[in-house]
Amino acid sequence: MIILPAIDLKDGQVVRLVKGDFSTTHQVAEDPVATAQAFWAAGARQIHMVDLDGAKDAARKNAALVEAVARTGLKVELGGGIRTPADLEAVFGLGVYRAVIGSAAVIHPELVAQAVERYGPDRIAVGIDAKDGRVRTAGWVADSGLDYLDFSREMERIGVRHIIFTDIDTDGTLQGPPLDSLRRLSQAVSCRITASGGVACNGDILALKELGVWGAIVGKAYYAGTIDLAQAVKDGGEQC
Repeated sequence: MIILPAIDLKDGQVVRLVKGDFSTTHQVAEDPVATAQAFWAAGARQIHMVDLDGAKDAARKNAALVEAVARTGLKVELGGGIRTPADLEAVFGLGVYRAVIGSAAVIHPELVAQAVERYGPDRIAVGIDAKDGRVRTAGWVADSGLDYLDFSREMERIGVRHIIFTDIDTDGTLQGPPLDSLRRLSQAVSCRITASGGVACNGDILALKELGVWGAIVGKAYYAGTIDLAQAVKDGGEQC
C-alpha cells in the first residue's frame, strides 16, 4: 500500500483544515520543501498535495512551491482547481506526476475521459468527496445528488484507474478512516483506491492495508504527531 503524506498549500504556507472548512485553516509547518524532504527521509516516495488557492480562487499562487517539491524526487499528486485542459498542462509543466480532478469530474466528465486518453490512466486521479454517501462539489458545499458508488462506476467506465475517496465527516478529525464506505467502494469498482481523511494512528494504516486499498493519505496525524510516518511506510510495504 502506498503511503502519501500530505501538504496543503495556502498563501505559500503548509496548512490543515477540518472537514474542508476554510475558517479552520491553520499553519502546521514552516517550509513546504523541508517538509517534503522529511517525508522522503521517512521512506515515502509519493506525496499528496492540495493547492487550496487553486481550489478556492483558480489561482496558481503556489506554483513555484509545487515545482520545488517535485524536484525533491517525490512523485507529486496535486489537486485543487484543476478544471480545464490548460490547467492540466500547467500542473504537469511543474513536474507534477498525477493530477487530481475533483468537482470538474462531476460537471465535465468528458474532461476526465480526454485527460486519461492524453496522459494515461496512471497520471490522472478523480477525487470523490462524499457526505452521507452523496458526492459533494464546489469545496464540499454543493450536493451533486450523485451516489458515490454510482459516480465511481461511471468514472471507471470512462477509463479512470485512480480514485481518491474522502469522507467529509472524517477529514481532519483523527477519528479513523471510513472503512465501511471504503469497503463498499472497493467492491463496486476495480480502480486503485486511495483513502483520504481520518487516519489517526499506525493502527489505521494496518486496517487500510488489510482492507486492500491501493493508497493512504496521511495528513493531520503527521503534523499532530499521532503517527510514526517511517513505521507507516514500513507497514505499507514497497513504495514506488
